Amino acid sequence: MRQRSLHPNTRGNLPSELSGLVGRGGELGELARLLESSRLVTVTGVGGVGKSRLVLAAARRVAGRAAEPWDSAPSDSAPEGLREGPQERYCDGVWLAELASVREPELLELTLAEALGLTDHTTRPPRTVLAEHLAGRRLLLVLDGFEQLVEETADLVRELLVRAPGLRVLAAGRRPLALDGEQTFPLAPPDPEEALALLCARAAAADPGFAVTEAGRPVLVELCARLDGLPLALELAAGRLRALSPAQLLARLEDRFALLTGGTRGALPRHRALRTAIGWSHELCTAPERLLWARLSVFAGQFDLDAAEYVCSGPDLPVESVLDLVGELLAQSLLCRVETGAGVRYRMLETVRLYGAGWLESLGDAARLRRRHRDWYTGLATWCELDWFSPRQHEVAALMEAELANLRLALECCLEDPEEVHLGQYLAGTLWFYWAGCGRLTEGRHWLDRALENLPQAGYEGSRLKALWVLGYVAALQGDTVASMSALYECRDGAARTENPVAAAYAVHRLGCLALVSDDMARAGELLGSALERYREAGELNSNVLMCQVELAMALAFQGDLAGALSLCREVRDICEERGERWTKAYALYVLAYAALDAGGTGEARRLLAECVAINHVFRDLVGLVLAVELLALVTVTEGEPAEAAVLQGAAEPMWDGVGLRLFGSGYFNAPRLMCQERAGELLGAERYAACAGHGRALALDELVERALRGPEPKPKPVPPLPRPRSAAGRAAAGYPGSRKPAGSPEGEPAG
Repeated sequence: MRQRSLHPNTRGNLPSELSGLVGRGGELGELARLLESSRLVTVTGVGGVGKSRLVLAAARRVAGRAAEPWDSAPSDSAPEGLREGPQERYCDGVWLAELASVREPELLELTLAEALGLTDHTTRPPRTVLAEHLAGRRLLLVLDGFEQLVEETADLVRELLVRAPGLRVLAAGRRPLALDGEQTFPLAPPDPEEALALLCARAAAADPGFAVTEAGRPVLVELCARLDGLPLALELAAGRLRALSPAQLLARLEDRFALLTGGTRGALPRHRALRTAIGWSHELCTAPERLLWARLSVFAGQFDLDAAEYVCSGPDLPVESVLDLVGELLAQSLLCRVETGAGVRYRMLETVRLYGAGWLESLGDAARLRRRHRDWYTGLATWCELDWFSPRQHEVAALMEAELANLRLALECCLEDPEEVHLGQYLAGTLWFYWAGCGRLTEGRHWLDRALENLPQAGYEGSRLKALWVLGYVAALQGDTVASMSALYECRDGAARTENPVAAAYAVHRLGCLALVSDDMARAGELLGSALERYREAGELNSNVLMCQVELAMALAFQGDLAGALSLCREVRDICEERGERWTKAYALYVLAYAALDAGGTGEARRLLAECVAINHVFRDLVGLVLAVELLALVTVTEGEPAEAAVLQGAAEPMWDGVGLRLFGSGYFNAPRLMCQERAGELLGAERYAACAGHGRALALDELVERALRGPEPKPKPVPPLPRPRSAAGRAAAGYPGSRKPAGSPEGEPAG
């Protein structure tokens, strides 16, 4: 039994606090605010997130304030209607009713009556007894664990609130009561720092010898992250730290439900093991809700409704029922709703997902669901590749970023089965726009290398050829010439052997790109021009084709043909604006800025590069962004701002670390940097140049972009001195020291 104690100056039945609440200060403050404005506040959240502990802490705070001396009334400055202090509002106490063990609706009113200390042996219905008792009283009723009787609890609470104007209710459950006037407070797991503090506090309480060391802290941080910061899981893990080191505990988390059992004596049964806590939610679900929970466990990270309907529906779970079932799982805090740049999405805490995955395995349906998941994301990637060349390009980038965890899972599924490797090659190649256009070169290289480890599969040569030219493209941008050339030659030869003109065009294009970054401008111009002809013959028009034209313009510009480069890039810019394409447009703007700077138009070059920086930052394209920053530094020193130019050059250095070989090892691409470094160094001196560059290296990416878009601070122009008035009257009117206003002059008017 929990220990119960009455506060000496108030009534109630709150259990005494055996272990303090760690963190949650912001949540307690928000609860207090909600209780000021609403008579019904419900804290919702997944099992084990700490709802019970939070509402009890809030109730204790209220009870303590209600017991303060009567002369500590709230200030008269409080808004009308809120001046009533807790002394008056809860003068009849704070009472807790624990409902988790109540399964029969008929016992609900009796349990509340017992919690309030009511004894009635008459034949009156218990609900009548409750309503009459509360009608003239002013108190706070805390309800904990009502999910299994949510409809009956809601009906009872509605009636009691109507019949007892002085009653307020603070409830904790996995779903709201859905009553008029209810304020819902969704409780998320604590932030990483609070989670770590909770784990350490409970571990120290269990083992006085426990201490956090600098070397051991990262393991504890990882432990908290793996447990989703879920307070129940952290408290159970702290108990295990008496016998296991943090590293041992982390290694055993694969079966967290078996590991995290025990808890403290006196804890509620549903809180004594993680499996029981999550299983409690499972028992409260209907059969269709359980089935959807199990099937949703195949998703990694976030997912949207369309994906859930495709992957999870079937004869036993009609597609039209999925939306309502998702709503039910949301209401029970088994799903979380997330607002993202890609729209409304959902996610499960990892602990909840793992529980559902166990059920899916027991149903023998896991392999089929993983294949459906793979098919959905393969189709999504296909549509997004088409949509990349459209005004929806930004939305596609946001969607791919949101779906990265699921794309990884789909790629894993493809590559696990030797019979389906071609699907992995197709998917890894189809995502070229994400790897190259959204700053994911390293990620793309990983999957492309894995997909191409296997020998070609008969009948699926096209998938392999696509993966090969994409690998050649990514490796070239990373400065890995050998890998790029090997992949592109294999693609070119394979395209010729299988008579695939589109793959041949891409191979020739990327060989031209490789020649461009390798400083072979004549060969680059020849190959890129040939690729454009092949694209036209094949009827191909997309971002790759336009990028080929921009790269040809770069080759011309580096050879001094600025007129030809301008013509090509202006055409690309016009097509991009017509189609709503922004990613390739940014590279066209880079070349146009290069030509403008060469012609002495620093203002025009800065305007073009500012737009280029903004676009590349939106898409997280580090290659385009760092090239623009390098050229912007040269523009800046040309404008007479060497210190700012040195800052920009310093800021570019760590960005190259995230891309690969600095400036691709190219003398042509490196020329603006060397020119800027030489000019800025001469004007600043070596010591000050190094200091400014060091400041740039320390800038965060967002700070750099903001600085690049803002430009150098304008230098204040010296204010010329006011002309000295010739007459004494003029000097007096102007307020010169030592002047006197002539006698007889009206106040505020010059004499004279």
